[in-house]
Amino acid sequence: MTTMPPAAVAAESTGTGIVTTKAPVRRVPKRHERSLLASVALHGTLIIATFIALFPVLWVLLSSIKPASEIRRSEIALFASPTLENYRTVLTSTDFPVWFLNSVVVAAFTMLIGISMSASAGYALSRFNFPGKRGLMWVFLLTQMFPVAILIVPIYTIMAGLGLIDTKASLVIAYCTVAVPFCAWMLRGYFDTIPRELDEAAALDGLGPFGTFYRIILPLARPGLAVTAFYTFLTAWGEVAYAIAFMQGSDHYTLGAGLQQFVPQFSPRWELLTAGAVLITVPAAVVFFFAQRHLVAGLTAGGTKG
Repeated sequence: MTTMPPAAVAAESTGTGIVTTKAPVRRVPKRHERSLLASVALHGTLIIATFIALFPVLWVLLSSIKPASEIRRSEIALFASPTLENYRTVLTSTDFPVWFLNSVVVAAFTMLIGISMSASAGYALSRFNFPGKRGLMWVFLLTQMFPVAILIVPIYTIMAGLGLIDTKASLVIAYCTVAVPFCAWMLRGYFDTIPRELDEAAALDGLGPFGTFYRIILPLARPGLAVTAFYTFLTAWGEVAYAIAFMQGSDHYTLGAGLQQFVPQFSPRWELLTAGAVLITVPAAVVFFFAQRHLVAGLTAGGTKG
């Protein structure tokens, strides 16, 4: 009487007569097969993690609609005399609109220049072989290893030598030095997923390298460009260190540097700071809304090749 081998270990004969066995495959249990205790533990963990992530945001939002006296009280109350006076004060009695406009200008130029430079560099790294290519890629990686505190002094010296201190151009250049190397690496991986046969077909139709890049490759790289645009925008929108170091006049401050005026050493205005912090998130949310459909595809497409 013969018995069949267990399903987990199946015998397989090869052409040479050698019998090999396959390693057992671990099957992941489906949702309806999960025990009640495991489901409760999983959902409880997710709820706790979500609460931890959202609590600071909700606390700032609730604090922004409280009077200053309620924020300074030792007793904690979620809703205490809600009012929009803090937002009115920030928008009408401070330089917040000027800071907001400065941030929009700096972020917009950083995004446009960052996309142009990183897309061109990423395409060159993906499609062409040239002397120093590997070294350039290592330089892009090395620039991401230095903290901002180390880079402020040399970049400030360069900007001072060029006469760009207290100008928006200094911030745009500084932010591009942060965003472009990372985005070039990311777009290089995305361009590697686009078949090279398209470049060859475009060349047969008479397009040069620049024509192929602008007419064929860029339209196909919209998800990757969306991720690049979102990253460069956030890099410039919420940055504080360079803005404080390079900007000297309140009328030239961006939002990151301007909001610090609400929290001086001895008399912090927390009600104005929280209202300004909420207003800062609106443009970032708008950019995310328009880029969200491309973000997942752009982040995952460069992860595999072939």
